[in-house]
Amino acid sequence: MSNSAIRIDVLGTSLTISADADPQYLESLLAQFEQHIDNTRQLTGLTDPLKLAVLSGFLLCDELEKSKRQERPSAETIHDPDSPEVEKLTLEMITRLDEALGEKE
Repeated sequence: MSNSAIRIDVLGTSLTISADADPQYLESLLAQFEQHIDNTRQLTGLTDPLKLAVLSGFLLCDELEKSKRQERPSAETIHDPDSPEVEKLTLEMITRLDEALGEKE
């Protein structure tokens, strides 16, 4: 894939970046970022561009971390024998073992 350039004009700052990505994807990311900044502005009432940028970045990191935690079970969940996730994984392993042993007989 060839490099694509995108011009970013947010919070009074302009820059052009080049990335090895689809231009539509980059435009989509920029639109999401601008929406996130607008949401942060509405929620907090902040007007200072630097504070908005910092807080928006912090909130985006929070969203990313929460998303990661939802995708994989936490260490506490895995070590809790009564957790639904442990039960599900155990039943899946038992089913696979039964299938494997049944095929070898």
